Amino acid sequence: MFAAGAGGADSSAVDVSGTTSTGEAVLFWILATVAVIAALGVVASARAVYSALFLALTMIIMAVFYIAQGALFLGVVQVVVYTGAVMMLFLFVLMLVGISSEESLVETIRGQRAASILVGIGFGALLVGGIGHAVAAMGPGGTGAPGPGGERHIDALADLIFDRYLWAFELTGALLITATVGAMILAHREQLGPVRTQRERSRERFRTGRHMTPLPPPGVYARDNAVDSPARLPDGTYSELSVSSVLRAGHTIVGPRRGGRTGDAVDSGGSTDEPQAVGDTAHGAIGPGHGPGSAAGGGEVPAS
Repeated sequence: MFAAGAGGADSSAVDVSGTTSTGEAVLFWILATVAVIAALGVVASARAVYSALFLALTMIIMAVFYIAQGALFLGVVQVVVYTGAVMMLFLFVLMLVGISSEESLVETIRGQRAASILVGIGFGALLVGGIGHAVAAMGPGGTGAPGPGGERHIDALADLIFDRYLWAFELTGALLITATVGAMILAHREQLGPVRTQRERSRERFRTGRHMTPLPPPGVYARDNAVDSPARLPDGTYSELSVSSVLRAGHTIVGPRRGGRTGDAVDSGGSTDEPQAVGDTAHGAIGPGHGPGSAAGGGEVPAS
């Protein structure tokens, strides 16, 4: 937040460099508060996706701080590398591995919480000490001060990355690729059998004599037109075979009440034709346990 003074400037310019504008101070305190809250959200969120989003917000605010300090290169690198690349890679890994499984909160290693608190305090002390030492050794020019040999910091940083620490830079890139490959391996599932083609499935239906014709498609039920609405048979009952097996396994099929038929609902004027969720077994909703020839309410479908 201090403007870098040019070399050879007079005393008035030096005095101006030590001041901070009101707008810059307000921006710092507002963004610093949001950054601290987002950092706490990283460790306090129950879901990994929320933690990743909080971390991305913290990184963006840090980039704004770098740009406000005059370090435009560091601000752009913070957004492009960390927020744009590392965070997106982390989200891709989450999408490949999956986030449906809940993490166990049972402490498997005795004393790990106390040890983590001590390690966190020690790491914080080292971080504060390192930052304090760097600030004390920083010259009045800040990040814009010339480096050794008259070179600026950006040129010196490029020399360090692509000359002295070239192997470390390449290994870091390989580590990111390893994370992606590991996610693909974890997401891969072994097939229990060979993949059957459409021709093989058709021959199997004719060989067993069941459902030789295509299954009925999902139809319009009441005021709903969706894939979870089962098709109606000619006798007014509902066929669960018209709905995907994934929806049947997830108990998300919309079906009629027990004994509900189209004719009954129209004649009686009742509400037996209203949709019910599959899990509502008390009302006889369609579920995975019904056979192909069963009606929605549990009765047998009469022969046509």
